[in-house]
Amino acid sequence: MGLTGLTSITFLGHATLRIELDGAAFLTDPILRTFAWGLVNRQPVQHIARIVDDIDDVLISHLHRDHLDLASLHRLPGNVEVVVPLGGGDVVRHSGFARVRELTAGESLNVGGVQVRATPAAHNGFRPPFGPVAECLGFVLEGSRRIYFAGDTDIFDGMADIGPVDVALLPVAGWGPRLGPGHMGPAEAVEALSLLRPRLVVPIHWGSLVPVGMHLRDWSYLTQPPQSFAGLARQARPDIEVRILEPGQTLDL
Repeated sequence: MGLTGLTSITFLGHATLRIELDGAAFLTDPILRTFAWGLVNRQPVQHIARIVDDIDDVLISHLHRDHLDLASLHRLPGNVEVVVPLGGGDVVRHSGFARVRELTAGESLNVGGVQVRATPAAHNGFRPPFGPVAECLGFVLEGSRRIYFAGDTDIFDGMADIGPVDVALLPVAGWGPRLGPGHMGPAEAVEALSLLRPRLVVPIHWGSLVPVGMHLRDWSYLTQPPQSFAGLARQARPDIEVRILEPGQTLDL
């Protein structure tokens, strides 16, 4: 368990975050290695043992390999509970994890007094190359604060029902120079702010993963999205605080 009363968010790159809320510690969509499925992690996670040794639950938003990486899961304690979308449990169980919980949108569980509620997401739930297909989820952590982890999603009907929240963790890019369907870029993420009505927003899903070969130089598409998002958000919603975290940085609330 995390430290009682401490609320903090540590951005570890891409969609990997350590969230501590009211004594419970969560890890989202962990990518904890340098090379994963043709992608290079430009800012691999340091001090893995310190980050993961007291995690209560791992929250997996969907089955894409940049969000559900089994090799990264095996760097976690073997008794950790892994929460996956409905249809994804067997992938994790067959990899050797005994404590696996499947949730569908609208369902919830209690972790050390923190309510973890699964929310919808507009994304493709197929795990390449051979499947299976599972739901795509976001998660709202509800305790002394409400924290929304969007995972990987486009704007969807019902997003307004999630808000208001204290903190929104919103994707603003991808790992390639172009975004396909089921993603938000900076402009779409700003539009989502008016639906979610957060007090504070942290842009995620940018800058860390890049295809092998393209990692040998810096590309503006990797580093510019959070800055573009912050600029657009200041114009459209100056009442909402934007905090850009570099991988490894922690926001204490």
